[in-house]
Amino acid sequence: MKNILFSFFIFCHLILGRDDFAVKGQLPSVALWKTVPDGPGPQGENKISQKGSFTNINVPKLIIHQPANPNGIAVLVISGGGYAHIESGSEGNPTGVWLKSQGITAFELIYRLPGEGWITRSVPFQDAQRALRIIRSDAGKYKIDPDKIGVLGFSAGGHLAGYISSTFDTIYYPPQDAIDHISAKPDFTAMIYPVVSMLPPNNNTHSFKSLLGKSSDTKDQIKYSVEKQVTERTPITFLAQSEDDPISPVENSILMYQALKDHKVPAELHLFQSGGHGWGLGKKDTNTGEWANLFLNWLKINGIYK
Repeated sequence: MKNILFSFFIFCHLILGRDDFAVKGQLPSVALWKTVPDGPGPQGENKISQKGSFTNINVPKLIIHQPANPNGIAVLVISGGGYAHIESGSEGNPTGVWLKSQGITAFELIYRLPGEGWITRSVPFQDAQRALRIIRSDAGKYKIDPDKIGVLGFSAGGHLAGYISSTFDTIYYPPQDAIDHISAKPDFTAMIYPVVSMLPPNNNTHSFKSLLGKSSDTKDQIKYSVEKQVTERTPITFLAQSEDDPISPVENSILMYQALKDHKVPAELHLFQSGGHGWGLGKKDTNTGEWANLFLNWLKINGIYK
């Protein structure tokens, strides 16, 4: 029955279009910072296109998709966009709506972009780390089990999700309050058509250009390659990608899976024959829409989702 309902949800998403962003604007949100670090950043308000692409992020925040009957699971959802914009309309927002329909509390991250006037490239990592701490600190408020908080990212958001999952102990910013003494480690991670490696031959992505630029050296390329940061403490991880991905080569997911296996981290990898890149909840006439049910089943196997 759940598979039928999910198929109907995907049909509505693909045929009827994205969620209305006027409606989205009514969703509750919470700012990440009292004082945003490493400014000044861009001037003016956050901008959002008609298709739901965010830029000019000077107020990073969480947009909250809270179910009426939460099941205790929370997911930090991170859209892609090559670290140059945030594709909420096709990724984060519909995924948040879907997770909410499954009883999962979704927190969509609107994060700062490194090319928008910040003094350090680590601002997306600061925002993701702070977001996980805020979610865990407010677990009681949102009826969340603090041991069932995960992160799910698409494309560049997959890079961000994977990176903070393995570098959760790194101090990306000076503590501002008691929240910053709470663990930022996700309990599980999902990376959907992710950017992973910043090393040749997989470093021709927009994410590489936005995050590291043309003048990066091998040291930085290694440092920001997610597969090089994996340890035995990296959370269990779910991966899904299309073999014909023209933006982030499928080798990214394969490298990540191999790194997880090398460090004995439980992981699951799904490769679809076709689908390209940027399919969000799924692309018409492909099997990519299966990833969401596969993800839920994976959570069940690991004792997270019942």
